[in-house]
Amino acid sequence: MNVKYSFIVPVYNRPNEIKELLESFLMMQGSSTYEIVIVEDGSTISSEEVISEYASKLNILYLKKQNTGPGDSRNYGMQKANGSFFLILDSDVVMPPHYLVAVDAYLDQNQVDCFGGPDAAEENFSAIQKAINFTMTSFLTTGGIRGKEKSVKSYEPRSFNMGISKEAFQETKGFGTIHPGEDPDLSIRIKKAGYQIGFIKEAYVYHKRRIDWQKFYIQVNKFGKVRPILNAWHPETSSVVFWFPSLFSLGLVVSLALVFFQIFVGVTVYAFYLLLIFIGSSIENKSLLIGILSLRATLTQFLGYGFGFLKSTYYIRIRSKDPKKVFPELFFN
Repeated sequence: MNVKYSFIVPVYNRPNEIKELLESFLMMQGSSTYEIVIVEDGSTISSEEVISEYASKLNILYLKKQNTGPGDSRNYGMQKANGSFFLILDSDVVMPPHYLVAVDAYLDQNQVDCFGGPDAAEENFSAIQKAINFTMTSFLTTGGIRGKEKSVKSYEPRSFNMGISKEAFQETKGFGTIHPGEDPDLSIRIKKAGYQIGFIKEAYVYHKRRIDWQKFYIQVNKFGKVRPILNAWHPETSSVVFWFPSLFSLGLVVSLALVFFQIFVGVTVYAFYLLLIFIGSSIENKSLLIGILSLRATLTQFLGYGFGFLKSTYYIRIRSKDPKKVFPELFFN
């Protein structure tokens, strides 16, 4: 079938997420032809029954395979897809109706082979989801790298909302086996291959992130561990920016220790910063509760990422250890 876009969605034991995602596709606007390629990544809880409900309403290609991780599943989906441009999504996103209209408008005016878009919080998200979304997207916390603005560094699309041309996929061979981190790694390799990367501000998705505080800490801790590995693989991407969460974390520990010596300058600075987070989130979300929860989300993000980054830097950069042996949980075979 001749289609312009192939949406690639790996799923693992989350049929309810797929149902919400497919339901949102029923409202998709625009005239571009597309298919939805769902790759069941060795799930023990199948999405097949849910998908069958939408088979007559949407153009769905449903694939099954053994569990080899999201990166390999995306590659498998792109190998089987019929589109000339692949739009990669996480299973825990919901599509706004104008998404393809925004993508079409951008690609008509810009010659790029890869792009990314932001994530946003839908009105019906829980307070914790909105707090985590604020922390992951706010300029105050991440410089807007996943939010509404471009990063201060060269932009690296993320696989919760990422487009890649068939040509760029075939040239780079797609995602690697590291996870998380497979998406910035691919973005960097796409740039090295000479392809242009863009950012489509209006092509956002609603990213649910069904995680609790502990899972959020584990997630951002892995993000921190991955970055020194990527910097070792791609030295040209190294930047002092990646040290900020670690410096924040160490500074917080020192500031709290100095309180015992009646030195309050450090905690005063941190208190002022957290006050800005509280005010910014409360105003954006129109909720004091979400503002308070954003404080916890911010601390969780910085401490998790910061100490993960330091640990990985010690083993990878200082001791020159093999990442797969030190952090086997970050790699799929």
